[in-house]
Amino acid sequence: AIPRLRQGAPASAIRGYLFATARSVLGGFWSTRLGLSESELHEDLLMAMPTGGYSQESADRAALILAALSDNYRRVLELRFLHGYSLKEVAAEMRSTVGAVKVMQLRALRAAAKVRLDA
Repeated sequence: AIPRLRQGAPASAIRGYLFATARSVLGGFWSTRLGLSESELHEDLLMAMPTGGYSQESADRAALILAALSDNYRRVLELRFLHGYSLKEVAAEMRSTVGAVKVMQLRALRAAAKVRLDA
């Protein structure tokens, strides 16, 4: 089904192939749509990326929101968004299932959105 990959290729090779294919297809689409070459799209993307990091104010606000959450909610959000874990990795770390982690993440995000930070 996937050309250019040998039978039994490792998951990382398949993931890399799919990523490269998606990048090419999306680049071609936007190149046609905007009338720009793909190299110009890459240049625009590099210019649009923020060069500075996050402000201390943003980091402090995130810490306050996380501190207001229950331990499980805080842990799932830290692992997913601060440490970049996949759902599968979070499930293994928390000794849970992927489905349970998805539900917990959704609930944690909703709880975080409700946290009021009175300045």
